[in-house]
Amino acid sequence: MSEASSALTELFEGHVGLIGASALTVVGLAAASYYMTSRPPQVVPPVDLSDQSVELQDGSRMTAYPKARGQLMHYLYKDARTLYEVFQRGIRQSNNGPCLGARTGPNKEYEWLSYNEVYEKARAFGSGLLHKGVKPGKDSFIGIYSKNKIEWTVAEQANNMFSMVTVPLYDTLGIQACIYIINQTELSTLVCDSPDKAQLILDQAQYLPSLRRIVMIEAISQQNQDTASKYNIDMVLFGDIEKLGRENPKDLVLPTPSDLATVCYTSGTTGDPKGVMLSHANLISNIGAVMFHILDHIDLGPSDRHLSYLPLAHMFERGMQILMFTVGGQIGFFQGDIKLLTDDMQTLQPSFFPTVPRLLNRIYDKVMNGVRGSFIKTTLLSWAINSKLVEVRDCVIRKNTVWDRLLFKKIQKTLGGKIRLIISGSAPLSPPVLDFLRASMGCMVLEGYGQTESTAGISFNIPGESSAGHCGPPLACNYVKLVDVPEMDYFAKDLKGEVCIKGPNVFIGYYKNPEKTAEAIDSDGWLHTGDVGEWLQEGTLRIIDRKKNIFKLSQGEYIASEKIENVYMRSQFVAQCFVEGYSTQSCVMGVVTLEEDYITKWASKHSVSKTPAELATDKDLKAAVLADMMSVGKSGGLKSFEQVKDIYIFPELFTVENGFITPSFKTKRPALRKAFKKEVEAMYARQ
Repeated sequence: MSEASSALTELFEGHVGLIGASALTVVGLAAASYYMTSRPPQVVPPVDLSDQSVELQDGSRMTAYPKARGQLMHYLYKDARTLYEVFQRGIRQSNNGPCLGARTGPNKEYEWLSYNEVYEKARAFGSGLLHKGVKPGKDSFIGIYSKNKIEWTVAEQANNMFSMVTVPLYDTLGIQACIYIINQTELSTLVCDSPDKAQLILDQAQYLPSLRRIVMIEAISQQNQDTASKYNIDMVLFGDIEKLGRENPKDLVLPTPSDLATVCYTSGTTGDPKGVMLSHANLISNIGAVMFHILDHIDLGPSDRHLSYLPLAHMFERGMQILMFTVGGQIGFFQGDIKLLTDDMQTLQPSFFPTVPRLLNRIYDKVMNGVRGSFIKTTLLSWAINSKLVEVRDCVIRKNTVWDRLLFKKIQKTLGGKIRLIISGSAPLSPPVLDFLRASMGCMVLEGYGQTESTAGISFNIPGESSAGHCGPPLACNYVKLVDVPEMDYFAKDLKGEVCIKGPNVFIGYYKNPEKTAEAIDSDGWLHTGDVGEWLQEGTLRIIDRKKNIFKLSQGEYIASEKIENVYMRSQFVAQCFVEGYSTQSCVMGVVTLEEDYITKWASKHSVSKTPAELATDKDLKAAVLADMMSVGKSGGLKSFEQVKDIYIFPELFTVENGFITPSFKTKRPALRKAFKKEVEAMYARQ
C-alpha cells in the first residue's frame, strides 16, 4: 500500500507547498469550489434509517424492509435455487460474457474465460472424475487444497453439476488439521495446486487410508510421484482429468436445494476443527438476502468485476463469488501473492470489493502516518474528511468533489479507481476507519456480521447508512434475538444478550458431531452464536462482547478477555494482545506484540539501537507501552480491575506458523496460555 501512503505527501508537496501567507487562499479556494460544486441526487435508503428492524411477539427482530416484512427470504430469484442454477443464471445474465480471469505476472493483462467456457471445463472435469471412479451424489466428498485459482472455482462448479460435496482445506491450515479433515470426511480425491503442498499430504499418506488420488493444478514433481506410488495414490494433472471428461462425457446429476453443498471446516481455537454442513438452500438464502439489501441502489451486473483474494476456504469469499455469478459478473483472481495485491487491483480495476478490516486498517494507518507530525497536513486531511462526511450523512455518495481531485483520487487508485461498493466482514471496523473510507473512497462502504454456521451473514448495513459502530439490522433470511447471559450481566430486557438466529441460512449441523451440533442449535432451531450483542435505538445490532473467553477474578468480578484486548488494540504500540488472569488473583496480566513502525520511531527518537528481541526487554519501552495502554484503556471505558497490571512483550507476531492464531486470525487461547504461563506467573509474583 505504498502508493496510498505517498498520496498525501505528493498532494501537499504539489498543492500546498506555498504554506505561509497564501495558505489560507489556497485552502479557501478549494473549500469554495467544493461547496459550489453541484451535488448529485441523494441515495434514498430503502428503509427509514431511524427504524431499521421490526420487533416480533417473541422478542426477536427481523429486517424492516417492507417487501420482506412478515416472512423470511428463502431465495431471491426463482431460477436460482441451487448453486448449479445460479451459474446457469449467470450465463444468461452475462450473455456468455467474461466469467473468470487470471494473469501470469506483473505487467500482464487479465485473460478471461467466458461463462460457457467455464461451464464446459467444469462439466469435463466432473465427467473425468466420474470416469476415474468417483460416484456422483451427496455421498462423494471432493477436497480442494489450493490458493484461489480458476481451477478452484471450476472444480466447485463441477461438484455442483454432479451433486458432489466440496470440502475446502485452508491454504495455511496445519498438516494435523488436514489429516483430521481428510479422514473424517473419508476423502478419496483431493485437488491441489502446488507440488510442495501435495508433498505435505503425501508425507502423511500412511495415516490417510481413504485417499486414492491427488489432482494437481500446476505440476507433478518426481518426489510427488515416488511417494504416491509407494502408497498407491494416483497422481494426475487437472488438465488430464478435463481431457478424459471431454472424451467421456457423463450425464449431469443435479442437486436439489436441500442437498449438502459443502462442509466448511472452522479453524477451531481449541481442539479439532468442526465441519459446518451447508446446503444449497443455506447458501442461496444467505447470499440472496445480501443482494436484496443492496440491489436497490447498487445495480450489480455483467460489467462489474470482483478481485478474488480472500481465501475460498472461507464462506465469505465463496458467498461473494455466488453473488457475482447470480448477476453475471466477472471474477479476476489475484496472482497468489498478497504483496502483489495492489498491482492486481490496479490492473483489474474492480468495481465490487469484498474485504476484511485488516487491509482497510492498513490503508488508513498508512495515510495517517503520512500526515502525522505535520499540523497543516493533519488539519487539511481532517477538513477533507469532514467535508465529505457532510455529504455522506446526507446520503450523497460521489467521487468528483475538489477533495477527490486534489487528495482522495490517488488513494482511490490504490484499489483500482473504479470501486462502487466495499463490503467489509469478519471483524468490525472502528468508527474512524469507517468514516475515513466512506469519505475518501467515494463509494458505499457497508459492514456485515456473521459466522460460518450462519452461512456467512447475520446482519448487514442498509445502503445509505452513514453512522458507524454497528453492523446493521438482521438480514432478510433470518430472525435475530438476544438471550440473557446472567454471568456477564447482560439481559435481553436491557436490549443486550447473546446473539441467536433462526432461518434458512442456519447450517445443517457439524459433520459427524451431534454433540457439538446440539450445543450450537437448541431444540427450537435457534443458533447460539456465542457473541454478545446490543440493539441500538435505530434497530441495528452492535456486537459488544464474546460469551466465551470469560473468567472470574478472586473478588468475584467477571473478565471478558476479548473485550479488553480489543480496547488495547487501539494503542499505537500494540499489534496483538492476549489478556490472562487467574481466579486466585485480583488483577489481569497482558502479553503483547508491537507495531513495528511505532517501535522503530520510538527507538530512533530515544537513540536506542537494539534488535527486536532486545527491545522487548527494554524497560523504558515497556513503560511507554504500558502507559499508553492504560490511557487507551481508560478512554475505552475499562474498569480498574480490567486494566492489566503488567505486560510481557513478545518480540515476534502471533502467527499461524508459531501456532498462536488460526488461519482466520482468531487467537488460539489454549496455546497462548500454555506458551506464556511462566511469564504470566512471573508477573503475578512481582505484584
